[in-house]
Amino acid sequence: MNSLNIYTKLETLPANLKQEVSDFIDFLMQRSSSKKKKIVPQFGSAKGKIKMSSDFDAPIDDFKEYM
Repeated sequence: MNSLNIYTKLETLPANLKQEVSDFIDFLMQRSSSKKKKIVPQFGSAKGKIKMSSDFDAPIDDFKEYM
C-alpha cells in the first residue's frame, strides 16, 4: 500500500476518525522508537550464574551401545 492510497482513504474519514488515526500513528511511532533501543549485554554479567557439573565430559550411559 502506498502513501497516496492511505491519504485518499484518510481524506474520506470524518474529523473525529481522523483524530483517532492520528493518535494511532503517534502510538505506532512511539512503539517503533522504543524497540530501537537495543540492550547490549556486558561482558561478564553472567559470572557465577552458570555452573557445570564435574562429570560434564564423562560418557553418558544411554549412549554406551553406540560407542
